[in-house]
Amino acid sequence: MTPQTLNTVAIVGAGLVGSGWALVFARGGATVRAFDADPALRARMPGRIRTMLEDMRGAGLVGSVDEALARITVCDTLEEAVGPADYVQESVLERVEVKQAVCAGIDAAMRPEAIVGSSSSGIPASAFTAGLKNRARFLVAHPVNPPHLVPLVELVPAPWTDPEILPVLRAAMEGWGQAPIVVNGEIEGFILNRLQGALLNEAWALYEAGLASAADIDRTVSHGLGLRWAFMGPFETIDLNAPGGIADYSARLAPLYHSIALSRKDPRPWSAEAIARAEKERRETLSADQLEARTDWRNRRLMALVKHLRGQPG
Repeated sequence: MTPQTLNTVAIVGAGLVGSGWALVFARGGATVRAFDADPALRARMPGRIRTMLEDMRGAGLVGSVDEALARITVCDTLEEAVGPADYVQESVLERVEVKQAVCAGIDAAMRPEAIVGSSSSGIPASAFTAGLKNRARFLVAHPVNPPHLVPLVELVPAPWTDPEILPVLRAAMEGWGQAPIVVNGEIEGFILNRLQGALLNEAWALYEAGLASAADIDRTVSHGLGLRWAFMGPFETIDLNAPGGIADYSARLAPLYHSIALSRKDPRPWSAEAIARAEKERRETLSADQLEARTDWRNRRLMALVKHLRGQPG
């Protein structure tokens, strides 16, 4: 199987992530067949995707809305969606028992040569595919929400995943406009959430100690680290932050970072008191009834950033 043969994609789970995935694949030229066990979600999916596409067209990120929508069919049964598929993207609730049941259904309905990726954020594929007949065709394909705007996809095989499907799916994801990475083994949280978790844990520790407000900690990232991180990662960042590159930077600052790490050698859970304080501070800035509107604002900002980055040299 080659990337060019992954022409028909099934979406199982029509929530926000599943709808974003459907847009990704349809925008990339694939025929998409979507299913959700909830009839209400199935009914809402086309309208939700149309709204997302119209927003993207307004930002100059897609051409014809109707052309992409025409590639998406919402199916009434799992078998109808999965049966013809070359690739299946499972995006159901993040609970082991739910994924086990849904993946068993996919296993029974899929073609033996199809590939199945799970949108799992942290549950490894080995936790819900062990007993499947076609388990060698399953792996995690974890997106960042919203997947149609943030292109990273973590491809995480189970111990029994056929290694030959990894380069096929990686190339197909790139063809659909995503930015896949391969995680060479199962680890809790994969790569993205472990990196995000390290920053979050330190942010909470600083906040709980009263060293800065939540708003100022956010500003440190949005007006500092995040500006570089929008187009380069931590290794390239430090490679460019010392005259002699990464080795020079490490010689200068590795002891400092080691000392900081040692200061957190007894990590604690985020405390209820700190969470309540942060919640109060955030709600004073953004009331609960404005969360959805602010999420839409975030997505528009992401669209503008994506458009800008696409126009820049690599």
